[in-house]
Amino acid sequence: MSQTVSFDERGDRLVDIPQTNDPSQFVSKPLPLQLRVVDSNVVRKIFVVVLLIIGWQLYGKWTDNDLQFPTFTATVSAFVDSVTRGTLVEQFLNSLRILLMGYAAGVAIATAMTVLAVSTRIGTDILETLNAAFSPLPAIALLPLAMLWFGLGVGSLLFVLIHSVLWPVALNMHGGFRSVSTTLRMVGANYGLRGLPYVARILIPAAFPSILSGLKIGWAFGWRTEIAAELVFGASSGDGGLGWFIFENKNNLEIPAVFAGLLAVIGLGLLVENLVFRAIEIRTVERWGMQR
Repeated sequence: MSQTVSFDERGDRLVDIPQTNDPSQFVSKPLPLQLRVVDSNVVRKIFVVVLLIIGWQLYGKWTDNDLQFPTFTATVSAFVDSVTRGTLVEQFLNSLRILLMGYAAGVAIATAMTVLAVSTRIGTDILETLNAAFSPLPAIALLPLAMLWFGLGVGSLLFVLIHSVLWPVALNMHGGFRSVSTTLRMVGANYGLRGLPYVARILIPAAFPSILSGLKIGWAFGWRTEIAAELVFGASSGDGGLGWFIFENKNNLEIPAVFAGLLAVIGLGLLVENLVFRAIEIRTVERWGMQR
């Protein structure tokens, strides 16, 4: 095994680099613990959350007014108390159930419209026209009409949820399909793929990063629309949801409980982003080499 000597600008020897074709001569060393910690995506995000919690606690201590801005510890105490009494859990599950129904319906409609758009020219015109007309319209602005059409209940919530989810998902999905390269399209055509098989085997895998972004945005839009709608009328069918929990506690001046409800919203957002969508990213676009 020969060695190569490298020199700096002054001619001093720096490193002896072994030159060999035998892979067994090279020994991989594990990274130091501090580098592995810094390289961990989970650890970095936990660090950011801890900093936010510290800032929250310090600001709450500085204001020293729970009616204005309760501390993190007071919020956690109210959260535990609401969970123990069962009110927060029940209303959280009611909101989550309606949210999942509206989200699934919105994604299904967006998928159908986008498949039609990439299959026919008239479908593209319909999707682009409807998206330009209704995408800028806030979902909560349709709530008065929804109440007239579907009454004070789950139907109205589902209507505004579908509207909030439909357009961002359809827009990102359609944009992803249009960005698929001509080469991939020609591959599908050469294999004789048409219609749904062409969409499922060529367009969806190639456009999946854009589709996943649309699903994330749709989830965020749907969740905040759900809370906003329940702040207007949360006691649908006599149950109520998380938005109604926040509204009731605000009326009772239980501000730590209000922050506990907001904490539940934030917690669900973090869980869905880092467990559900992140797992999908790792198993799809990162594994396929489409995203780092």
